[in-house]
Amino acid sequence: MFRAARHDNGGVSFPKNWTDQKWKSKTGRTMRKSRFSESQVVGMLKEAGGGRPFGEVCRRHGISLATYYKWESRYGGILPAAVGVSPWTLRRPALLRPPGRGWAGAPAAASTATGPFRGELGLPAPFGLPAGGAGVSAGLPLAGVAPARNGTADMAETKRIKHIFVTGGVVSSLGKGLTAASLGALLEQRGLRVKLQKFDPYLNVDPGTMNPFQHGEVYVLDDGSETDLDLGHYERFTSGKLSDRNNLTSGQIYDTILKRERRGDFLGQTIQVIPHVTNEIKARFEAEPGDADVIITEIGGTVGDIEGLPFLEAMRQFSLERGRADVMFIHVTLIPYLSAAGELKTKPTQQSVARLREIGIQPDVLVCRTEKTLTRELRQKLSLFCNVPVAGVIEEKDVETSIYEVPLMLEQEGLDQLVLKHFGLEHLPQLENGWGEVVRILRYPKHRVEIAVVGKYIELQDAYKSVYESLVHGGIANDCAVEIHRIDSEKLEESRNYQPLLHADGILVPGGFGSRGIEGKIAAVRVARENGIPYFGLCLGMQVAVIEFARNVAGLAGANSSEFDPDTPFPVIDLMPEQQGVTDKGATMRLGAYTCRLTPGTLSARVYGQEEIRERHRHRYEFNDAFRPRLEAAGLRVAGVNPERNLVEIVEYPEHPWFVGVQFHPEFQSKPRKAHPLFASFIAAALARRAK
Repeated sequence: MFRAARHDNGGVSFPKNWTDQKWKSKTGRTMRKSRFSESQVVGMLKEAGGGRPFGEVCRRHGISLATYYKWESRYGGILPAAVGVSPWTLRRPALLRPPGRGWAGAPAAASTATGPFRGELGLPAPFGLPAGGAGVSAGLPLAGVAPARNGTADMAETKRIKHIFVTGGVVSSLGKGLTAASLGALLEQRGLRVKLQKFDPYLNVDPGTMNPFQHGEVYVLDDGSETDLDLGHYERFTSGKLSDRNNLTSGQIYDTILKRERRGDFLGQTIQVIPHVTNEIKARFEAEPGDADVIITEIGGTVGDIEGLPFLEAMRQFSLERGRADVMFIHVTLIPYLSAAGELKTKPTQQSVARLREIGIQPDVLVCRTEKTLTRELRQKLSLFCNVPVAGVIEEKDVETSIYEVPLMLEQEGLDQLVLKHFGLEHLPQLENGWGEVVRILRYPKHRVEIAVVGKYIELQDAYKSVYESLVHGGIANDCAVEIHRIDSEKLEESRNYQPLLHADGILVPGGFGSRGIEGKIAAVRVARENGIPYFGLCLGMQVAVIEFARNVAGLAGANSSEFDPDTPFPVIDLMPEQQGVTDKGATMRLGAYTCRLTPGTLSARVYGQEEIRERHRHRYEFNDAFRPRLEAAGLRVAGVNPERNLVEIVEYPEHPWFVGVQFHPEFQSKPRKAHPLFASFIAAALARRAK
């Protein structure tokens, strides 16, 4: 068994029972009076020294961080002291000292020698440092870089992940997500690998069950996570693919902590906001950095909200522990214009920054949302009262045409230069990014089309945010401006005024739930089918297309979805078998990316240009395969199926110029510089109709 002896050169001795700690194995079984073997301890030290976060090392070896914290408090940080590092460095090995400094930040000459302790374990000098008692004058190697041969320290330039925190002040809905996404786009064009994440203070576990009128759309990721709509901005503006680790809520934090407390992980401690909640938040700041150079974390809500205080406190602690050279704070705020006084007012921003400074956070940059241009005098005033350099006062005016102008606007204000200078990366060259061409098409398009979007949440812009943006992307692909007409399906059902639909160049019905406004959507499908207007149905839009076709073409009078009419004689859309008996609403649908095999010779196959695709889903009801032969005999064509379960994913009407319904959500994989193929084809069809 592993024992450590005291050494004259600064080594420490382990009490005989130092490993006799209560811990949990990977299977969840509680172990008592268990000891770790020498190989386990050596493995943990090597993994931590190799760049793996200590929390992950603990999980891999079946111990909790709480157990390590207990060792630390009881024995004075005995585990890290044994290898000559601070406890924080061992938990975050990427926190490397600057050149010429020792492990704990002391001068190199004071560095602790490795001594015979490390030799007994068969380990090299601490994570790449030379053996002996001389210390090191050069910086530490990159986390994960193997120690140099012959005991020579690796002189490679250190890599430290940079963190940018984006907060909002004065009012909500300022566009923090757009600002963070635009900054991510600017940093990517410098060759940096960027990861964005959103931390929301509300107590919901995720947005999946939230009302679209209150929260906007639910954005679904490949792994099935139901996330905040800002993650849609992140994926549209940058190249990264996100996962459930990129969206955190207070609900998830408290759920995790309370489950750990019930398991006994905290060993009888009193669970408090500080340190337990803040520690959990900090652990998620860099939970899965992957190969990211920069992590941008947006904190939801507004500074001053009670529920957001633990997140701000965690930010403060994190910046103190990591060092301000690796952490940057950006505060997005409002500079309101009072028309009666004819001037912009800075007092709300001053008060918002004051709240941050009370907590211990000093913003490095103010991004000022404004209707009017900020004068030099106004910038100087904000600089003086908010303790921010004048160059750090960034103007972010309302854009004229599209949100895709924001990256260029922030670039002109020099935001990317400020960030690079703060992190010491000014030398990075600027690469071609294509945003200029996107903005050129949006401002000076060669063509124009009108698209009618028929839904029941049309009063709120954010309810169908990804749908609207994907239509714009389709327009960019066709050098075309897209004018969107929002039509309330409930009002359409009541008024039966179909003239707005007949004047449109294309009709789109997005997803949704519930029976409200359904007949209006079915009527919109019929108008499109009978008048040759390009039709695009997304999720529910595909289902109402099947219902309309069954009723009016296949002769199945009264056909419906069992969601809307459980007693329908022809349930052409029915609840999926695995959904039978499911009562919980959150995260219980068919969620995430699934494979779809396209039928050769169909419109969809030509548009995609490949045999198989993967698209994101969010639904409980599905095409009823029992009615497939009858509907196909009437002229409906199944253009895509899921190969694992033979579920119908795409339907088309070949007798129509462009009629496509999809069970998935293609809007979640469209980008301004790479429009989704179906949206690009839909807008092209609308252009062709307009040209007639």
